[in-house]
Amino acid sequence: WRPAMAALGPVWRALLRARAAGDPAGRRGVRALRRSPVRVLQPQSARSARRAPEQPQPPPPPLRPLWSAARPRRGCGTRKRRPGTAGWGERGERGPAVSRRGSMVTIAKSKKFRDNHRKVLLEGHRLIKDALEAGAVPQTLFFSTVGHLKLLPEAEIKGASLVKVKFEDIKTWSDLVTPQGLLGIFSKPDPAKMSYPAAQLTNSLPLLLICDNIRDPGNLGTILRSAAGAGCEKVLLTKGCVDPWEPKVLRAGMGAHFRVPIIANLDWESIPTNLPDGIQVCVADNDPGAPAGTTSVPRGAGRADSAPDSPKAPVKPSPEAAPEHEDEEGAAGIPELAAQHYYEDWAQIPVAVVIGGETHGLSPAALQLAASTGGKRLVIPVVPGVDSLNSAIAAGIVLFEGKRQLLWRHKQEDGREKLPVPG
Repeated sequence: WRPAMAALGPVWRALLRARAAGDPAGRRGVRALRRSPVRVLQPQSARSARRAPEQPQPPPPPLRPLWSAARPRRGCGTRKRRPGTAGWGERGERGPAVSRRGSMVTIAKSKKFRDNHRKVLLEGHRLIKDALEAGAVPQTLFFSTVGHLKLLPEAEIKGASLVKVKFEDIKTWSDLVTPQGLLGIFSKPDPAKMSYPAAQLTNSLPLLLICDNIRDPGNLGTILRSAAGAGCEKVLLTKGCVDPWEPKVLRAGMGAHFRVPIIANLDWESIPTNLPDGIQVCVADNDPGAPAGTTSVPRGAGRADSAPDSPKAPVKPSPEAAPEHEDEEGAAGIPELAAQHYYEDWAQIPVAVVIGGETHGLSPAALQLAASTGGKRLVIPVVPGVDSLNSAIAAGIVLFEGKRQLLWRHKQEDGREKLPVPG
């Protein structure tokens, strides 16, 4: 530093004298000396000669589109799952490729999935507990807290996949106003393999129920609940009825699906094979325009949810309920049935009751089956001008009246057996 300043001393003094004399060049020189030094760069050729030889660069990666199948979508969840939590198989095999748990629950609600994969979706402690006690096989249980699992029998849930989720997710999946935090996907129960409660079997009566074109889920669930409460031996559903394993039907049934055998999706040709020998089939009718004592049943009789415009106005039956070969009796193919009030004596051993649908009422096939077994038309009288009863209400009235008559007849027979033998 000092040698450099000593070498610049004469130059500095000369510039100062020029500035004092008023020379503009001197002023510029002084300002130039006060500036910071500038780095001098060598020519490009010299720098290239000193630099080490460059390594060959790899080719750039190919451009990927903004979205592709290999790129995970945001929110799909790429964390590893426990074996069995993403599939439907009973032995570990995967079912449909569902990546989101919410999609699993949504798909389980569809009738197409239930029919193809034989799965049902149950919600709530009571319904799931009833299913487990009846022998239903659980596949996957979604719970928000461990306390929900403590309310279930431990032995029955060992083979199921247990998935803990947030309560907010269950609220999104649930159809209930106040979800309980517990959902389950089960194999569709087989009535022949179910173990129904002992109290239900003990109080069972030779009383059967046939549902004809019941299409409202709430009505069907209430009817099944009444059938279980009355002690029905079996419930048969024709092809025109709503799926009994639909979530709305399950909620309205309040566990009746696991207390009474339910055989669904039957055509009228197969109904007699599911009935015991010697049974009498009666049809429920609350048409206010059809008084007791008449001997013919007009087309469309047996409407349960809405009465026809006129008492004798014919109603066109639904295509699903129409038989393939109509009886040749009468111009319309409708057989004649004796009518009586529902509270009169009609419950023979055994007996089946047919409940018609909300829109079209009893189908001609139901009337033909009743006529072939010597059945009757049971009329529920209502005040004139009042619309006909709801199908679920009509089913409850007739079933519990049938239960009363069967128990009374059983009591009379027991009384005769206990009478002393004369002589």
